[in-house]
Amino acid sequence: MDALILKRDWEIEFNSELNLQHGLTDKELAMLKGCIKKKATAQEKLYKHFYGYAMSIALRYTGTHDESREVLNESFFKVFTRLDKYDFSKSFKGWMRRIVINTAIDYYRTNKKYINSAEITSAEEKEYDFDIVERLTAEEIMSLLQELPKHYQMVFNLYEIEGYSHKEIGEMLEIPEGTSRSNLTRAKQKLREMVKQLYDKNYARTVR
Repeated sequence: MDALILKRDWEIEFNSELNLQHGLTDKELAMLKGCIKKKATAQEKLYKHFYGYAMSIALRYTGTHDESREVLNESFFKVFTRLDKYDFSKSFKGWMRRIVINTAIDYYRTNKKYINSAEITSAEEKEYDFDIVERLTAEEIMSLLQELPKHYQMVFNLYEIEGYSHKEIGEMLEIPEGTSRSNLTRAKQKLREMVKQLYDKNYARTVR
């Protein structure tokens, strides 16, 4: 596949000698070319094309679909206005993923004062048989993540899914590193409890 090179006047030329890792199809490259030229039709196509991918990320970091859509729309705005900063030698999805996550973090910071971070339950670890997790659908797992308190949900996603360290999470969320660790422990505890409750509920239905 030919590779795109951005020039200062935002025209695009192809160079087949470069081995780029953007992972984009010719159709997707054409969309980006149109977006760089500020074409509304291209922006609409790109939005619809990557809507599902971006929304799946936003949903993990928010509590409601309304919040997810807010994060999603702001993320696409940043994508459209920052395409000049995108390095075509790297994964486009990876670049977009970072934008969605950072937008969700900004949303969390902005609304943090409305989030009750007081938690009276113990952070003690409890043991459950988690073979039952394999029986849950993707929708059920996503639903459980969204039921976590915001500060737990954010740390769990950043640590367990994105692979950030507690030090990095503390800097991103503006919390002590120790708070990040305790929030992760409590998030896991709550998930265990919710998974067990969901399994018990589903099992009760099957024996009726």
